[in-house]
Amino acid sequence: MTDPRLLLLSPGDNVLVLRGAIEAGETVALETGTATVPTRLGMGHKIARRAIAPGEKIVKYGAPIGTATAEIAPGAHVHVHNVRSDHTPTYALAETSEEVPR
Repeated sequence: MTDPRLLLLSPGDNVLVLRGAIEAGETVALETGTATVPTRLGMGHKIARRAIAPGEKIVKYGAPIGTATAEIAPGAHVHVHNVRSDHTPTYALAETSEEVPR
């Protein structure tokens, strides 16, 4: 049984969405076992529902939202460090994530 702090938005999704913050070191229950969350993750962040291979599509709301750039273990944080967006060009992400000089 999946941890009640996690939300599966669509049966075909390979990610789960946090319903609230999960602190570093907490264990979450997944369909395939348990995973320890290494860093604090806030509400709305995604973790892997199962192992995701490099090049595999990340599926949320039943639709592909990006492509895994590295192996993602069950329960691992799924975010820009291991996913390339299928919708936003990489150069646009780089421009918006850098601090603007004043």
